[in-house]
Amino acid sequence: MKASEVPRAVAAGMSTASALDLRVDDAVVLHDSNRLAVRLLPCDVLARVAHVAHQAGAEFEVEVARRLAETDSPVAELEPRVEPRVYVRDGFAVTLWTYYKPVPSRDVAPPEYAQALERLHAGMRKVEVTAPHFTDRVAEAQWLVGDRAQAPELADAERELLTNTLRSLRRAIDDRGADEQLLHGEPHPGNLLRTKKGLLFVDLETCCRGPVEFDIAHAPEEVSEHYPTANQDLLRECRILVLAMIATWRWDRDDQLPNGRQLGTVWLSQIRTALDRYGLDAHR
Repeated sequence: MKASEVPRAVAAGMSTASALDLRVDDAVVLHDSNRLAVRLLPCDVLARVAHVAHQAGAEFEVEVARRLAETDSPVAELEPRVEPRVYVRDGFAVTLWTYYKPVPSRDVAPPEYAQALERLHAGMRKVEVTAPHFTDRVAEAQWLVGDRAQAPELADAERELLTNTLRSLRRAIDDRGADEQLLHGEPHPGNLLRTKKGLLFVDLETCCRGPVEFDIAHAPEEVSEHYPTANQDLLRECRILVLAMIATWRWDRDDQLPNGRQLGTVWLSQIRTALDRYGLDAHR
């Protein structure tokens, strides 16, 4: 979110909670990307604030979270003191969530990570909700790579690499015909919280349908060793596909991730290495 918009977004989150009889005297910005995460005090609520243009995505996230709460899945919960829905105020879409106080920090052990992801997938198999297919998200990356105006700093050789990798691996994974289900979409370490209630996944707006290997590919490689049902060949393809997708986002002219271009360059190098290592042909 643009720096000039942050004060208005924070005010929208505070006024939304206040109008619902939650006491709000202060607010602390915890995270700022396409959405703002704000801790409201003293009611201790997490407000997630996005432009109203993203209201549909927020409504989808609320619906998924509401349904997963009925399955005992390891996900962050909506704020129980208010109606679970999207609130629109001053041009922003606001959702209210339980705030989880941080616990002593330590790295998540791969077996623990894998167990949490397996529990999440088990809960998601019980949920009936209309969600995009993972290939829809790949198509978004393909569109971005193909639009020079949207990714003007991407050199021709790198553009060709991403174009071919996205196209070939999307086809290869889809052609495998693997079992599919509802997925988190981006269960990387940044979307995993260690809380007093255990490990919890956040940011459900990215949920999609596809093989579980697509989700596992977002986690550190050691995690897959403790997810025994994963197809390793399919997982290898998914890892490179995910790498191509996240590298693509870093070249978006509107990308706001700090050091995004630098990361994009590193990931392009990793894509080349992975393709060579596994003898995969991105031109097929």
